[in-house]
Amino acid sequence: MRNKILMYLFIFTLLFTIFIYVNDKRILDSKQERIDSLENKLQEAETELNVSDEVATAEDYFSLQNNEDAISYFDKRNIDATDLILRIEDAIISKNSSDSDNPLVPQAGMEGKMRINKIKVLNHKWVIADFTDGTYWGEVFLTYEVSEDDGIKFYPEKSFLYPLN
Repeated sequence: MRNKILMYLFIFTLLFTIFIYVNDKRILDSKQERIDSLENKLQEAETELNVSDEVATAEDYFSLQNNEDAISYFDKRNIDATDLILRIEDAIISKNSSDSDNPLVPQAGMEGKMRINKIKVLNHKWVIADFTDGTYWGEVFLTYEVSEDDGIKFYPEKSFLYPLN
């Protein structure tokens, strides 16, 4: 009787061990698949980030912040380029008014007043800006000069309106 009990106990223990092994193996395989999936997603995200960094670098090539020659031009005149960018943006945006078109936009507003929305300072002489009246929109190319008394003068050079489709 004692031998039968020990034999049943041994068989039960063996079956229980096999059950635990199979169950743990299945859980481990599931977790490994999840880890592999997450590693693939991470790899894709890193690749996408690298591509977007390259695109951003290429797009910022024409920017006063990344143009060493333009920055040195202002450094020789003791003008902080970063501060100047903010001053230029403020000066252009401040010309937007509620009762008239922005004077830097050579197009008259047809559905409202033309206002400048976005500005990009390209270098030590050029600015490009986006404008709209709410229906029509376009871009204007400006040149600018910084006077000795830190005043900024803007000169509209070229502009265009996108056609409505």
